[in-house]
Amino acid sequence: MSIKAIFLDFYGTLVHEDDDIIPLICKEIQENSVEECEVSDIGKYWWKMFSSMFKNSYGKTFKSQRELGILSLYETISKYSSTCDVNEIIQKQFDHWIKPKIFSDTFPFLESLQGYEVYILSNIDTADVKAAIAYHGIKVNEIITSEDVKSYKPRPELFIEALERHNLSPKEVLHIGDSLISDVGGAGNLGIATVWLNRLNKIKTDIAEPNFICRDLKEVRDIISGIEEGSIIV
Repeated sequence: MSIKAIFLDFYGTLVHEDDDIIPLICKEIQENSVEECEVSDIGKYWWKMFSSMFKNSYGKTFKSQRELGILSLYETISKYSSTCDVNEIIQKQFDHWIKPKIFSDTFPFLESLQGYEVYILSNIDTADVKAAIAYHGIKVNEIITSEDVKSYKPRPELFIEALERHNLSPKEVLHIGDSLISDVGGAGNLGIATVWLNRLNKIKTDIAEPNFICRDLKEVRDIISGIEEGSIIV
């Protein structure tokens, strides 16, 4: 395998996910609910609503992440009879998307990728990803989002768009992401070699089989170096 391009997920890979924000929003729902409920149950229900809408959002039925977030959170607020205003409390999540914390290994990793084409493939809305990238001064060749193709990973459209737009074959690409479903499953189904970036030491399931599992981007760099040297075969 000769790598020509690197596909990168963004949230959870280069910058932090909104895992710390979700409980804060759910706590507000709990505190303004007329019934007794647990923050964890609220979070599970919100995720259930969001996931259902997310899976059915493509093509003519496509909705942006902000739209899906508001719709699913509105259903959650209603479920728990809370008096919260959906647009007010979800703003914490939206603020995070445009100014997320960045992982300490992100810039050293990106700097090590000189000589490769580097593309960010993200499910988050275009304006939010671009704002976050500008906020941190991240430099890549291009950003391609689900809004561009009206489809979310793990569906194939986003990966196919990136391949076709830059005249790449799957065998010339390595995709790196933190989601077994969206990143490993989506890219792997097209024959793209994958790295599961398991920063949080999650238990691996049989959802998808990555070519490599790494704990941080330094380990990913070692994998790329090994492929270059021929000591690692994909």
